[in-house]
Order: sequence, then structure tokens, then C-alpha cells
Amino acid sequence: MALILSLETGTEICSVGLSRDGKLLSLRENTEGRNHARLLGVFVDELLSEMGMKPSGLDAVAVGIGPGSYTGLRVGVSMAKGLCYGLNIPLIAVNSLQALAQVALEDYQAGILEVDTLEDTLLSPMIDARRMEVYTQLFDCSLTPQSDIAAMILDETTFSELLLRKKILVFGDGASKVKTVISDPGVREIPVLPSARGMSSIAERLFQSSDFVDIAYFEPFYLKDFVVIPSKKNFFEPSKNLQK
Repeated sequence: MALILSLETGTEICSVGLSRDGKLLSLRENTEGRNHARLLGVFVDELLSEMGMKPSGLDAVAVGIGPGSYTGLRVGVSMAKGLCYGLNIPLIAVNSLQALAQVALEDYQAGILEVDTLEDTLLSPMIDARRMEVYTQLFDCSLTPQSDIAAMILDETTFSELLLRKKILVFGDGASKVKTVISDPGVREIPVLPSARGMSSIAERLFQSSDFVDIAYFEPFYLKDFVVIPSKKNFFEPSKNLQK
């Protein structure tokens, strides 16, 4: 039985979960965004204190590897690495899109979602990548990947071929963009957001198979390069007063 701390910080949601044997024990989340660096350590301390546990009792730390926000992913991975180094425990990397799909599957199994069946349906978790772009990957109802992870620009032709034979459920913080460009009734948005609770069962399976990553060299999966956009303002333009 493994006690695993899970960190998901690749979106505006800062989420921390504690699980034992793949079952979620407790969860802390904040949806306000831009508070990850401040809240992550607090959430970890709160979860362990709530369960009467010490960090030394952890068997592993799991972290969402992305794709997602560059800054958010860095915060989560840095915290995960620090804990693993200090406690001498393994680091588990979890595909953030698969974890998001796991949340949807668990909500469906619990009867929380107003979805009758997942037969002939593909799951399309979507993480916002700004403008009309999302990070996504397709899964079947057993969470077997049906496509590679991709940065997809949404338009009216997105999913057009798939919709000839499948229905598609979209969810995540980027899913709301879909209905602005796709009117096909075969595409349906469901209210599921990124959460560390989707990592529990995945992290347990990876732990049992000793599927760990190298703490020293592991990096998040950004998918796209981090780009600094220069300001259009010319800070070096001489002041009019100086030109007089």
C-alpha cells in the first residue's frame, strides 16, 4: 500500500491530493489562479496534518507533467523534486491530460455526469493554450490513448472526420471554446476540470510497476516552447523633454 502525494499545477487550478493504495484520502484546491507558489506548500502541510501524517510517511510524490502553463508546471515540479530529494522517495510523472480524463471517467462512474453511456464516445480533455488553441489528446472509455498529445487550433473542421462514427465529450478549462466554432450535436461539453484527484489511481499503478522518473533530469512536458513577447513600447525612446 503506497501513500502518494499528488500535485497538479499546470492550469489556473492549484490542486493537491493525498491517496493511499490508489484511493483519494483528502484534497485541497484553489481555482483563483496565479497563487500556486504561495499555496502549494500550505496545501501539502494541511493535507498531511489533517491525516495525522508526517512527510516521512510518504512513499512517493506524483506530479502532473503537462502540457499546460509554463510557470504553473515549474512550480509543481520544483516542489515535487524538493520533496523527493529531501525524503529520498521516488518521483512519479503523470500525463495531465490522462489525469483529467480520469476525473471525467470517475465522475461518470459515480453518476455525477448527465451522460447515459460512453459507448462509441471519445473523451477529449482540453487544457487552455490561449486564443483558440488547446492542448488535447483523445481517449476511449478505458482511457486508452487514441491520439498523440497535440496543441490544436480549434475551428469548424475540428473532429469533422471522427464525428462520422463517434461522439465526443470535451472538458477541461479549454473546452468552452469548442462550442464557439463547432455546432455538431455529436460534440458535448461536460463540467469537468483539472484536479489532482484524477492522478490517484494512475500514480498507484505507476508506483506498483516502479515506473519512476529521474529526479535530477526530469522536466515538465511543455509541448510548446516558452516565448517571451517583447513590449511594443520603446523604453529607450528619448524623452521629448530631453530633446528640447
